[in-house]
Parts: sequence; structure tokens; C-alpha cells
Amino acid sequence: MTPVLGSLEQVDVRAIWPNEATSFTPWLAGDGFALLADTLGIEMELLGTEQQVSEFKADIVARRTDTPDEHIVLIENQLERTDHGHLGQLLTYAAGKQAATIVWVAREFTEAHRAALDWLNSITAEAFEFYGLEIEAWKIGASPPAPKFNMVVRPNDWSRSLKAVADGTVSDLKLLQQEYWQALRERLLSAKSPVRPQKAQPQHWTTYRLGRSGAWMNALVNSKDKQIAAVVEMRGPPDKLWFKVLAQHKDAIEAEFGEELTWEELPGKKSSRIGLYRPDSDCQNKADWPAQHAWLQEKLERLFKVFSQRVKQLPGDAGLDEEPA
Repeated sequence: MTPVLGSLEQVDVRAIWPNEATSFTPWLAGDGFALLADTLGIEMELLGTEQQVSEFKADIVARRTDTPDEHIVLIENQLERTDHGHLGQLLTYAAGKQAATIVWVAREFTEAHRAALDWLNSITAEAFEFYGLEIEAWKIGASPPAPKFNMVVRPNDWSRSLKAVADGTVSDLKLLQQEYWQALRERLLSAKSPVRPQKAQPQHWTTYRLGRSGAWMNALVNSKDKQIAAVVEMRGPPDKLWFKVLAQHKDAIEAEFGEELTWEELPGKKSSRIGLYRPDSDCQNKADWPAQHAWLQEKLERLFKVFSQRVKQLPGDAGLDEEPA
């Protein structure tokens, strides 16, 4: 029996959102926010719309929640073809808000503006990311229209890393570490793990959110000692309060986790650490990556299950003036 199929029909976005400021921006900051974050492959929380930047107003400002540092997202949108005016606004607002992730949403991107964002991605440090997305809407028959974002510009992280190696600013070992984290990232995404990875970086750690600023999970590699680790880290409030509160429940936490954990208060440092270490794990041995990544996935998922709710119940606020290392 031949199935009955409908036909996709594109809908004019102006028929759905007649006005950028009064209809499209509120939708993008509301019902469309999760779709936007999913398309970008990041996690973020809304800070506000029409945010003041000198005598101007930025469309949408958000904060990344998948990084431990204070990472601002600037989103500029328009329901027409991209133009020079909005490109200027994008850069002005990004500078005013000290944004590191800059997103331009438009109905259609010109080749010149695609090239401009690609160029910005190529010349800026890895901490900065420029994205270009086209907004579309489709329906089948009499169905309600469904929005769709098409990614037309994104950072080329691998090209950036190769350029850094060529320039001598990133070593071959750092590039190998980025490849290591990318393989782990793909494993977690394929498994639909509750541990949501961020993009792979050429460094000896990668970070995963726990749902609260000041607390996060790290996966670590130590090429010198040939070991890997999965840990929960926290850096607030002062006097190691969070670590001490959790340490009071050490037995219950380890019973729930299913094995003993290593508890490191790290005197003299702002951060503290709780986790596990796996010896005899050389990140430079690619043949052993599947076993190492399986271990990291299991431990990270168990740490997330045990600690994600506990850290949300910790008292006070974290100081966010130091990045993990």
C-alpha cells in the first residue's frame, strides 16, 4: 500500500512575524529560544531583550550555561536580507556587552556578509565565535507553520587549531587533545547522554555543566602521568564552603555513587575537586581511546546523577573570577 504523503510548502516569515521588534524578537527570546540553542549546539539562558548599549539597544542578550566562565551571547536578528547596518550593530553591541558568542539571525544572508563572518572567525581568538543563521518556516497542507534555522556560518574550530599549530601557538600534543575530546564529544552525543559536551578545545581538560554557576564537571588527561580523570569542581563561595558542605555527606554521596571518590579541598586555590582517576591511561595511545572514553562516559554520567541536584541546593553564590585549569 502506497503511503499518503504531504508536500512541504514554504511560508513567508513576514506572514508569521510582521514586525522584528514586536513579534520576531519576543518569539526568538521565548518559544524559539530552545530551538535556537539546539541549532547552535550550545546551552544558554536568557538575560533580556532590547538591552541598552550606550544609546542603542541590543535585540537579545544571553549567558552560556555550558561553560564555567562568564560567557555572554549577543543575538541580533532581522527579517530581511543581511545589510551593512546590522553588521555594524552586531559588532557594536558585541563590544558593548563584551560578548564572546555572537549570533546573527536573518531571512537571507548575502555572500558578502557570510564572508565577513567567516573572516571574523578566522582572525579572532578561539574564545570568540561568530554564527550566521537563516530563519525559514514550512507547513504541510493546513498544518501550522514550523520554524527552521539553517546554519550558514559557524566557527571552523579544526581549521583554527591547524593554523595555531602552524603558527607555533598550539603544540601537536594540544591538537591531539582536541581530537581526543572531539571523539568523546561524538560518543556522548551519539548516546544521547545527559552529560552535554561543549566544543572540543586543544587543552588538557573539557568541561560539562552541572546546572549552577560556580560548579561544573571536568574530564582531564595527564599525558605525563598517563592518567585520566572525571571530577566535579567548584570555586565558591569563599572559605571552601561548598566543598565542606558536600564533605559532610561524604558517606551518603559515595554510597549513592557506588564507589569511593577522591576528595581534594586544594588549599591555597579557589577551586576544590571531587572525582575519580584512572591510571595507565595514555591519551596519546589512540588504540586505547575507546576504553578511556567508555570509562569517562560512565563516571561523568554517574557524577552528573549524584551531584547535579546537590549543587543546586548548596547555599550562597559562587565567585566567578577564576577559570578552571
